[in-house]
Amino acid sequence: MKDSFKDLKMNENNPKWEKACMRVNDIYKRPNDVRSDFERDYNRIVNSNAYKRLKHKTQVFFSPHNDHICTRIEHVTHVESISYTIAKYLGLNTELTKAIATGHDMGHSPFGHKGERILSEILQRDVGETFWHEKNGLNLADNIELLEDNLRNEQNMNLCYAVRDGIISHCGEIDENFLKPREEDIDLDSYKIPGEYNPYTWEACVVKIADKIAYLGRDIEDAVRLRMLDDHLDELYEILDYNSNEKINNTTIINNLISDLCMNSSPENGLCFSEDAFNMINKIKEFNYKNIYFADRLNVSTEYFRLVINTMYYIFRKCYDQDGSLKNMNKMLSIYPRVITNFRNWLANYWNLERKENNKNKVLFDVTKLEEFSKAIIIYISGMTDNFAIEAYNNIINFL
Repeated sequence: MKDSFKDLKMNENNPKWEKACMRVNDIYKRPNDVRSDFERDYNRIVNSNAYKRLKHKTQVFFSPHNDHICTRIEHVTHVESISYTIAKYLGLNTELTKAIATGHDMGHSPFGHKGERILSEILQRDVGETFWHEKNGLNLADNIELLEDNLRNEQNMNLCYAVRDGIISHCGEIDENFLKPREEDIDLDSYKIPGEYNPYTWEACVVKIADKIAYLGRDIEDAVRLRMLDDHLDELYEILDYNSNEKINNTTIINNLISDLCMNSSPENGLCFSEDAFNMINKIKEFNYKNIYFADRLNVSTEYFRLVINTMYYIFRKCYDQDGSLKNMNKMLSIYPRVITNFRNWLANYWNLERKENNKNKVLFDVTKLEEFSKAIIIYISGMTDNFAIEAYNNIINFL
């Protein structure tokens, strides 16, 4: 009910407050700054290149020519809007939900979840680790993404613990109809699989649920617009309990689920839906997987994505030559000038060779070690937009 969570809001009165606001390193202060720590994190996220690139990354439908089909950045905006509405009604900290929601998908690869699975296959084969976007998002925030500070030094994002936790804990698959935050402030690097732990704050729990509400409804709306569901509308109307005169759109689905969640959640029971709404969510999810995510119309592109990603990975890995990797990379510049130059310039921010004077971030990769070199390639590819990845592939095969 309204304001029923106000005593659990993440603020100075919450016993988790000190940990929630903690950063790995102190952040510079401005004497005239009027923002809270969570507002600063939101601003750091929206000014990051990882966030900006989301506008050219697939949500579900690859490279749509229709401007009204959802991309990854629009999905992020939907999650921010939904989580704000829920948090405000329940009495939680909307500044925190805004920061988490805006940054929650920064770690997504090009080509959506298909690209994510392809990168994971490569990483598991060559390094023995799995790739998943929640973990990659935390890695981007902690180690990869660089922002210029007030002294023009490039440093990592250095977000608050509560925001970092929300990014890695946001996995949208909710198998039980209640969600409560965990009590322990764990080392976030200890995550081994998506959804291993509940989020640390109620606000992050809200974002986790808002993620599911956002993608289920919008994916249906886009699929209807693209005429993918013409033969399945009767089934969909039955699941949604609509009559055939009602228009299926994202707004109606979202409104009903938000209202149901707000009316049924309580600090005692956690964030939860009514039994009817939860059953409907599971039916929608099953419908979407069958008729959208696993539909032939979407799956025909998978081998193309595999070709693009594997070709890039193969070319970049050819640069490796133990102590001679830099020399070998410079040789390959004459064959693939644009592709290798982009990779080398990116890698130079994180390797153990010469460093730019204004680089104040961590050294991440010993490029004399094949596993670390391979991991660097995966992280580099994961940051690409769909179009940048395709352009790199075309440069390779066209001798540009």
